Amino acid sequence: MTIQLHKNDLPASVTFGPRVAVDGEMMGLNPHRDRLCLVQLHDGTGDVHIVQFDGKDYSAPNLKKLLTDPATTKIFHVAVTDLAHMRQWLGVRVQPVFCTKIASRLCRTFTSVHGMKELFKELLGVDIKKALASSDWGAPVLTQEQLEYAADDVLYLNRLHDVLVDLLKREGRLGLAQETFAYLPARAELDLAGFDDSLIRHH
Repeated sequence: MTIQLHKNDLPASVTFGPRVAVDGEMMGLNPHRDRLCLVQLHDGTGDVHIVQFDGKDYSAPNLKKLLTDPATTKIFHVAVTDLAHMRQWLGVRVQPVFCTKIASRLCRTFTSVHGMKELFKELLGVDIKKALASSDWGAPVLTQEQLEYAADDVLYLNRLHDVLVDLLKREGRLGLAQETFAYLPARAELDLAGFDDSLIRHH
């Protein structure tokens, strides 16, 4: 696997199949305040592609086309955080989506542990490092360690997707999961608009 770093957009020559793992690295968790710095992509084979934004140019026509392509499912872990930042900074409503954390919560009800590191280790036998989770992703030049950390966040998501789909089918909850995923772009917009999701659903 090679990491391909691109500035401000994907090259037009980079294409993906019917699904692609996606992750974002931000300056923080507040999409109004904290800018989107990286978007990482991997289709389960070949290279990991990382788009690094300079904080000024978010036009990114090729990336936006991919993120909104109805024929390509975008696989996230904790999707709503990334969706809100991509809506705020790229101006796109990413869909269709699959969230591995929600999928795990729906089919692995015997545990309260649904973090990426734990899922990779338990379901795939892969141990990833998470020490750089609080790294400065806005730095103009990223270290090799930062790039490898960012790549790990998408490198195994396609495999995790397949395992979780099988578990969802086994438990008879794949349809419920798909309906939940379809709601996530709207949930991200509710967050951006300042609505507490629990209050929206409160009687």
